[in-house]
Amino acid sequence: MAIQPIRYFGDPVLTTPASEVVDFDKELRKLVADLTETMQNAPGAGLAAPQIGVSLRVFVWDVDDEIGHLVNPTLDLGEEMQDGEEGCLSFPGVYYETPRALRAVARGFTMHGEPVVVEGTEFLARALQHETDHLNGILFVDRMDSDSRKMAMKEIRESDWFGEATALGGSPVIKLSPHSTRGLGN
Repeated sequence: MAIQPIRYFGDPVLTTPASEVVDFDKELRKLVADLTETMQNAPGAGLAAPQIGVSLRVFVWDVDDEIGHLVNPTLDLGEEMQDGEEGCLSFPGVYYETPRALRAVARGFTMHGEPVVVEGTEFLARALQHETDHLNGILFVDRMDSDSRKMAMKEIRESDWFGEATALGGSPVIKLSPHSTRGLGN
């Protein structure tokens, strides 16, 4: 296991949809271990493989003292929405209200290729949605309403860490969510 550097907003890997995992092998188990160790060291509530530069559909979470991981996840979302402050390890120190479904059911696989279903509400639902978004190249700023997104982008441009990502050749990409935001985002 090894702590990996976390990629910051502006790095193209964060806005590129990740590839399906096809080999459930030793390298995948090492990736899950590295993701978990990196997330806990940060510390954070979740971390997706693209955030450490690996474009594979894998993420880990640590919510309510439960550590887990999902490979090749899909999501079913409840209709009821929640608002809540959200941050991201790829946006150090940036926290904004972000609308999410109150309930999420994630289906995927363990690192050993065994099917798994994870059901969550409130914070776990938020984490499952946030990390699955990373695998689709969607960032939490993409989910914000336009006024919040403008404030967040101003804060990001003024941050010390933002220059690091742009120095690596990345430029910020803001995408609109392909999923319904039920009028809460643009």
